[in-house]
Amino acid sequence: MSNQIEALGPRVRPPLGRWIPLSIQHVFAMFGATILVPILTGLDPAAALFTAGTGTLIYIVLTGAKIPAFLGSSFAFIPPILAIAGGPGGPNMAYALGGAVAAGIFYCLIGAIIKIAGTSWLDRALPPVVIGSVIVVIGLNLAPTAMAMAMNTGGGAAGEYSLALFSIAVFTLGVTVAANIFLKGFFSVIPILIGLIAGYLFTLILGLFFPAYHIIDFQVVRDAPWFGLPAFHTPRFNFVAVLTFIIVSLATICEHLGDTLVTSKVVGQDFYKNPGLHRTLTGDGIATAWAAFWGGPPNTTYGENIGVMAITRVYSVWVIGGAAVIAVLLSFFRKFGGLIRTIPTPVLGGISMLLFGIIASSGLRTIVESGVDYKDKRNLTISSVIFVIGIGGGKLAFAITKDLQFELAGVALATVVGIILNLVFPPTRSAQSAGAAN
Repeated sequence: MSNQIEALGPRVRPPLGRWIPLSIQHVFAMFGATILVPILTGLDPAAALFTAGTGTLIYIVLTGAKIPAFLGSSFAFIPPILAIAGGPGGPNMAYALGGAVAAGIFYCLIGAIIKIAGTSWLDRALPPVVIGSVIVVIGLNLAPTAMAMAMNTGGGAAGEYSLALFSIAVFTLGVTVAANIFLKGFFSVIPILIGLIAGYLFTLILGLFFPAYHIIDFQVVRDAPWFGLPAFHTPRFNFVAVLTFIIVSLATICEHLGDTLVTSKVVGQDFYKNPGLHRTLTGDGIATAWAAFWGGPPNTTYGENIGVMAITRVYSVWVIGGAAVIAVLLSFFRKFGGLIRTIPTPVLGGISMLLFGIIASSGLRTIVESGVDYKDKRNLTISSVIFVIGIGGGKLAFAITKDLQFELAGVALATVVGIILNLVFPPTRSAQSAGAAN
């Protein structure tokens, strides 16, 4: 008798007794990362849960319920949100949300072009050397934020160094790393949640004995009503924010293509053809615009949930939809939202030290697995310029009118420069030969 677990296909609805636990499992997988993004950017975690759940349901409908994919908060958009908003919860957050709405609409436009012209033009404009380098920049741009949360009082760069806070961050990081490397099965795909809980309990226990660790205040939980609406925001639009988010979305579009390919391999169906990339990208785009419209961070397909499917061999869209409904219900439980807000900043810093590094490392992985040859001076030049502009804080700014300032900086500027360099400098003969060989 075989011990192989029978797979459940995308259209199969499991019995209720299995359906609910399987859906809860997916909520655990997405939860840590989904709430971390709004905490870092100053948005409401409850709004993020609401828009992740409703965005996932929108995606399921627009893809004909053919792809089991959960959409949660995107880390790639943290730098432009912070830059446009003026910091976490900054005064210009409405414009950052407007930029995210525009990015979602841009996804839909690219989806329409892909339906008509295919993806070859996208491969030409955004080869692995550009995309991989930009992803590295996205991760490393966030490194100072992680270290400030881990070491400084108040979580900002202007705070004072605290050994107590740093010890919390190091403990949280250690547990998260250990969970990520050594745990097996389902627990191997929720290291963020495990690290978050461990760091929280570590802080709570030490806070009972040492004043320096007494940083968790449950007053916000006591003051919160049991039920209520998340804190929604209304987006506003300006040219700089829209352009910045559209440029950064070029990298996340390629991330979407990669996630869809991985999901296809896990499930054993070609989602590039059915329902088609144009529909998956449109679904992602509308879910992203929807999320930003309600004050949530932009969405993206979650690798954590793909990992859960790979382990359980349950690919049911019904299970993913159940997880989305649970996330929406949690968003209205305001006591739960208050509890999220008590998570200590150094705990988030410890998790971010790993997460942001993984983002940068995934860019390196893209470069390595794509076979980018750095003996080729062209590739070396493109990556080098992207790294220095993106990580060094490069900025292009000038006044259009007396009251309108144009500014392109950081990840967005590095992406534009990388695309221009790639299009201006023709591939070398060695690169052309390698492409022909592949």
